[in-house]
Amino acid sequence: MKSKIGIIIGREFNERVRKKSFIITTILTPLLMIGLMLAPVLLAQYSGSEAKRIAVVDESKVIGQHLQSSEEIAFEITDKPIDAARKEFSEHHAILHIGPDIMSSSSSAKLYTNSTVSITLEQNIAAQLKMVVEGIKLQQHNIENLPAILAATKTDINLQSFSNDGTEENSAEKANSSIVATVVAYILSFILYMFILIYGVAVMQSVIEEKNSRVLEVIVSSVKPVEMMLGKILGVASVALLQIVIWLVLIFGVGYFALPEIIPDEISMAVAMLQQGASPEAIGSNTDMGLLQAIATLTDVGYLMKITLSLLVLMIGGFLLYAALFAAVGSSVDNPQDAQQLQTPITIPIILSIMIMLMVINDPTSEVAFWFSMIPLTSPIVMMARIPYDIPSWEIYLSIGILIATFIAVVWAAGKIYRVGILMHGKKPTFKELWKWMRY
Repeated sequence: MKSKIGIIIGREFNERVRKKSFIITTILTPLLMIGLMLAPVLLAQYSGSEAKRIAVVDESKVIGQHLQSSEEIAFEITDKPIDAARKEFSEHHAILHIGPDIMSSSSSAKLYTNSTVSITLEQNIAAQLKMVVEGIKLQQHNIENLPAILAATKTDINLQSFSNDGTEENSAEKANSSIVATVVAYILSFILYMFILIYGVAVMQSVIEEKNSRVLEVIVSSVKPVEMMLGKILGVASVALLQIVIWLVLIFGVGYFALPEIIPDEISMAVAMLQQGASPEAIGSNTDMGLLQAIATLTDVGYLMKITLSLLVLMIGGFLLYAALFAAVGSSVDNPQDAQQLQTPITIPIILSIMIMLMVINDPTSEVAFWFSMIPLTSPIVMMARIPYDIPSWEIYLSIGILIATFIAVVWAAGKIYRVGILMHGKKPTFKELWKWMRY
């Protein structure tokens, strides 16, 4: 049995790895991900347009003079009445009308637009009006040296986060970054979502193609259907695992050689001091503690190993679980169109996992996060979103144990459907018929 499954695994592996599409996606996907991360910054930097010209009709006579133009907005004060200004400044982007009772009524400001106005522009104008009105109200209290008092009371807090395991063996404080945890959770959860869905559907399509070509009818004469299904699932899983490993090697390799060249020596020393539990006073008050904590977390070997191993285990477990379900669906139908109805109940938990993942990022220790990280159909993605937040290890082990046990049960049930479905043609089965196949 082992040798037959090994032959099927080798066939599935070689068939996919030798394709040009595999090589291209393996190389281009990391570059695409880097491009997607850099795209917003580049677009914000190079997509600048001319400042929006805003004519200001200030009936209060105290607000308009304090409005400050910027690269996005150019304010132009006018003495004309609002009706005349709306006609004369029709070529401007908008006309801002400030009523005489702006100090007592928040609805006395109106913006008359001559073209589409973005919500960002409205928020910027509203923020400036709010700041000017509040400043004038403060001055009306006749507080001496008010600007100096406000400047002196302005304080920035550099809040450091440290893991607290409560053991004497690891009593040294260990810096961590919630920003890094959030970004890592977000990216890795989507990677799992992509692999489970894409490669799971690939298993289903492969089964449908071989079933339509009647190749399976020849193969099952010498190989048991369950062996055929396991070989196909494990073969595709090995391809997905290889691709993930290549990406991790590229990421860690580039990071290992690039970070020392990018990070200045003083920053590297500060990160080392932070990892050893140094106080902000010892590191330096002018240092951005948030940046240091992010670098300290990303260069923590233990943290990276935990994330990497968790990703590989959850990816394999989640893929094997869903691949068995997709293989059962593929064996039950004759074409991809018929598979849509049976495929929907499988894809719903995957989509639900992404929705729960967004909630997990806000509160990784909530009851919703805990229970959905234990339910096998959602646990791979949801648990991957929780792990970067340093949750208790027993929760990770329990989730993985439940996932493995569920995979074994699903493979048993899917194997019963598979052995009947691969020889059935010309009829799309119902869920009731699938249940009967499982009981044969």
